Amino acid sequence: MEKRVPTFGERWELDSGFASEASPPSSGRCSPCIGRCPAKVVAIDCEMVGTGPDGHCSELARCSVLNYDGAVLYDQYILPSRPVTNYRTRWSGIRKQHLQHAVPFQKARTEIVTLIKDKVVIGHALHNDFKALGFSHPWYMIRDTMSSRALRQMCGLPSKSGASLKTLTRRLLNRNIQVGKAGHCSVEDARAALDLYKLVEEQWEQDDSERERALAQPGPDPSLSHYMLDQYWPEHMDCVQ
Repeated sequence: MEKRVPTFGERWELDSGFASEASPPSSGRCSPCIGRCPAKVVAIDCEMVGTGPDGHCSELARCSVLNYDGAVLYDQYILPSRPVTNYRTRWSGIRKQHLQHAVPFQKARTEIVTLIKDKVVIGHALHNDFKALGFSHPWYMIRDTMSSRALRQMCGLPSKSGASLKTLTRRLLNRNIQVGKAGHCSVEDARAALDLYKLVEEQWEQDDSERERALAQPGPDPSLSHYMLDQYWPEHMDCVQ
């Protein structure tokens, strides 16, 4: 009897354990994207506290980095460069005692940048995380779930609307995060962004590959554009009036 080869959808469900909306995907499934090495993919989330007058300045106080399988590569409390004037505990989950033995910012930044450099980085509203790190990552290596049109469409949201990580996770993964007054957990949030990415990974990577190929196509040489002027046309090409 000839052995039937499972379809892509069947392989996806087998790897992830995701077979229905009521069963959230696991971060442990294999990447379906040909040519994408899972070791080159990480998810990140940062929590910030307020420094300076009235705590208006945001500084890094915790960072979590996960690998493609959802395992924690890095999770540390981080001591801001300036005194904390607002712990923002309701959102950050950071309290004074968490920073008593925290890693100094410059040391933490070096460790984090080493982990994420040259890797595809997944997260939600990543511009905030990169700003807190003082780090600029190549745009083509960023997978920001906040800007994913496919995820918004799956949620039934307008294509140009913003969607919080909490809303996307509840609607698409059937999972509640950021619940209660204890504050956010950067490991939980990074894992949520990772699992959301995996829902649309194949389409996302295909779209990005097509975009990269289009950008790589050579355009017309601007130095030759002036030869389109009439004065450079051969006389025999003149139109008969």
